[in-house]
Amino acid sequence: MTKTTFFTCITLMASTFVISCNSTEKTEVTSEVSKPTFNLSEAKKAIEENNRVFMELVSKGDSVGISNMYTSDAKLMFTGAPAAVGKESIKTVFSGILKSGVTRVELKTIDVFGSEELLAEEGVASIYVKDAMVGEEKYIVLWKQEEGKWKIFRDMTNSNSPAPAAK
Repeated sequence: MTKTTFFTCITLMASTFVISCNSTEKTEVTSEVSKPTFNLSEAKKAIEENNRVFMELVSKGDSVGISNMYTSDAKLMFTGAPAAVGKESIKTVFSGILKSGVTRVELKTIDVFGSEELLAEEGVASIYVKDAMVGEEKYIVLWKQEEGKWKIFRDMTNSNSPAPAAK
């Protein structure tokens, strides 16, 4: 082997060694799972689906099913009545409403805003006894996740009818 060939071989081996040492930098592997971004449009669709189920439960006269749409720490605040706190109280309120003759409720969502923590729904409700509309109301409902589902956390309505005149 000639001096030039030997020198060339040593130079190539040294270069390869240096290059391979530099390219073995540690690459960090992160185990973080990226959290899906919150989609308000999808949340609004879920709320509207929950409202469809709610309306169906009213038409079936199912106060237990209605109360199960509320969180365990829910509060119901209807016009002219004290607040009902908890599922059992909410079930009692809806049982009375259904026994009074209400056969149907139509809910229309106007707007939904908030985050994955808490959603606010603004809407209007029409209340029926058979085919006769007996009430028109506006509402604000706060929704939160419980057991992986959007449930009603706070439910507040008031009537569009004028207050009775004082006697």
